[in-house]
Amino acid sequence: MNTKVVLESELEKAVQTRLQDVLGQIGWLSRWQVESAPVPGGPRCDLTVTIPKPDGSNALLCVECKSEFRPSQFGRLLDGSSSLRDFNREAVMVLAVPSISSRVADLCAEHGWSWIDLAGNYLIDIPELLHLQCSGRPPVHNRPKPVANLSTREAGRVIRALLCPENAGLRWTQRHMVEHFKALDRPIPSPSLGLVNKVVRLLRDEAYIEDSPDGGFRLRDPQKLLFAWRDAYRFDRHKRLNYFSLYNGKKMLDSLAGLGKLEKGNLACAAFSAAELQAPNVRQPKTWFYVREQALSAFERCAAAKQVDSGENLVVLIPDDESVFYQVDQGRASESRLACTNAVQTYADVWNCGGRGKEAAEAILEQCLRPAWRAKGISE
Repeated sequence: MNTKVVLESELEKAVQTRLQDVLGQIGWLSRWQVESAPVPGGPRCDLTVTIPKPDGSNALLCVECKSEFRPSQFGRLLDGSSSLRDFNREAVMVLAVPSISSRVADLCAEHGWSWIDLAGNYLIDIPELLHLQCSGRPPVHNRPKPVANLSTREAGRVIRALLCPENAGLRWTQRHMVEHFKALDRPIPSPSLGLVNKVVRLLRDEAYIEDSPDGGFRLRDPQKLLFAWRDAYRFDRHKRLNYFSLYNGKKMLDSLAGLGKLEKGNLACAAFSAAELQAPNVRQPKTWFYVREQALSAFERCAAAKQVDSGENLVVLIPDDESVFYQVDQGRASESRLACTNAVQTYADVWNCGGRGKEAAEAILEQCLRPAWRAKGISE
């Protein structure tokens, strides 16, 4: 069934066949039934599966078939299934769609639903009876093309603003998002209102944000949005220059302290060096900086640094997008140190740096981001 539109009736038949194939492969399972009949004495669902259990009772799967489904619709799906849950609290709810996305699969796991798609990917979990899982099969149904691309510079600006701990809990409007970047101490080019609209539509469809009762929208699922962005983020777009300097550690930072004040907004500790300041966990011998190209000569003089092909102890990243300097972390007022990238930027950078970057990213998430989101009442 390689079509763009799957009719509900076609989907039910195809899902019924898929379920029969899956259950038929389990030799010890017998006398199960897949039917397009309502639950006896209970509310209707699209398909029901009854499976005899060793104790003589039956496990019940209630399957909801959706020919088109967006993550933002999950709330309505939960509301619609509440009568089934009330009728049989042990019933296993199953979402059947033509093609499962990782975001929908995550939401199913979060709410205790099983799922299946037409390619033969599935996760069916019946407590104390069986756990079936298959993934990685390519979709046989064309998913709708996203209205926006999270890897673009402009989309990254919107996501940074939403995830930044200082902004957690804010109510946004699309126009407010555009004006936000213009009002910064050092303005960053604003995404257009049209592009913000596309990004917001995508984030709403994916249930990363939610409409606010007083208008506008708010961040809903920061951690999953962070994960989606880090996977789309193009760290390789930044130009990397390798240097050797006789300075290292504190001496390096002290030598650049004056430059940091003089060249405000042109220089920030980055990647592992930023992580060491924000969530000390992983130490490595290189010092990392973001430096705007126009400040590079001054940086080289202050750091007594020369470019090398190997043996570098200093890494300079010339940013492809000046949004890396968004809401830089200046540290506590009592501290006198160079600014570093904000925790969201640091997380995305170290995750994509290689080496022990993922370990450093996890420390940033646990020590900086999750506590900040929780403090603003946003669940992750």
